[in-house]
Amino acid sequence: MTRALRTARAGAILTFVLAGLMCGTFTVRLPALAGRLHLSESSVGLALLSWGVGALVTMQLMRVVMARAGSGGVLRIGAPLCAASLVLLAFVPSFPALVAASALFGMAFGAVDVAMNAQGSAVERAYGRPIMSGMHAGWCVGAISAGLAGTAAIAAGLSFTVHLLLVAAVSLPVSLVLSRTYLPDPAAETAGPSGTRDGRRGRLPGVVYLLGAITFAAFMVEGVVADWNGLYLIGTLGAPEAVAALGYPVFEAGMLVARLGGDRLRGRFGARALIVSSGAATAATYLVVIAAPSAFAAVAAMFLIGLSVATISPMAMSLAGTATATPGPAIAQAGAMGYAGLLLGPVVIGFVSTLTSLRAAMVTAVVLGLLIAVAARFLPASRTLPFRRVPRALDGRTAEDGDEPLPRAA
Repeated sequence: MTRALRTARAGAILTFVLAGLMCGTFTVRLPALAGRLHLSESSVGLALLSWGVGALVTMQLMRVVMARAGSGGVLRIGAPLCAASLVLLAFVPSFPALVAASALFGMAFGAVDVAMNAQGSAVERAYGRPIMSGMHAGWCVGAISAGLAGTAAIAAGLSFTVHLLLVAAVSLPVSLVLSRTYLPDPAAETAGPSGTRDGRRGRLPGVVYLLGAITFAAFMVEGVVADWNGLYLIGTLGAPEAVAALGYPVFEAGMLVARLGGDRLRGRFGARALIVSSGAATAATYLVVIAAPSAFAAVAAMFLIGLSVATISPMAMSLAGTATATPGPAIAQAGAMGYAGLLLGPVVIGFVSTLTSLRAAMVTAVVLGLLIAVAARFLPASRTLPFRRVPRALDGRTAEDGDEPLPRAA
């Protein structure tokens, strides 16, 4: 294991941490911005929607951009732009400006999200074993850090503007330092104009779309927890606001624990078996939340949901990255499908809850968990999709057609 490869892995993990910090900071301080601009709940929802649509649009474009620029090239531009967009958000004077700035932030973040997963796939291929789940644990660390920093900023009396400027001031130089650690994408030099070796435009293996559907369902579950767990705890279970605020951090803590051990579990049981069991566990643990007699029991069950759903999207992204010679376009497709679920989930819950009740609407997450378990049964039977050959210049040599391929992940 070369020092350069260890540095690349550390750089990829820290990129996930940085992305979680920037995105989490915007989310945590959004109520303060809403208060400053006197926004209604519907206006806040539109601002979040503009962020999500911006991210989704960029992710679709990344199928072409990633094939040409590579994940490192996108991150070297996208991460600093993401930090710069926080500065724009810090100074928005009105609701229309907020919608525009949120869309720009979403577009920059969408590029970073796809590129950091593609970079993670490149590092994972070079390692020859699963490490993607551990990288996604970095996102949880960043998101939790954003929450703790937000709490400290509020306690210290820092305004929304000052807080975002401080995070941007830290994030910009860090992103520039991390840009020196990225590996070149595999097969980037031999890719055709559409990002495939033979240049056939837009053709991805069918398994990429299956993995995108699994990511869609997993992200939809995560979106339901993020956007509706607080209202469920307060409105349905009568929890005080302080208790309800614990739901999402507890969920993120469960995700962090699972992702730290996810790669070992995948190596032992295989990706397909782990996704099947994770989907079933997600359904079962969400049933516990729905049936919980008290808010404290429901909050505790949020930790179990985090444990259950955490490894699904990292494994799906990892498998998508190994399904083609160049991981970027495949990861962009799976990521775009996933973010569609993140946007659609809260909308579906809101619509169903108006027809029935919020408790009944939460059954949607149970159904999604079962669908993940069923869909994963159609993944290839091997423990992972094969890790394809990639250039290895980290130890002074390059793997050519006559060399041994990288080891298959266990």
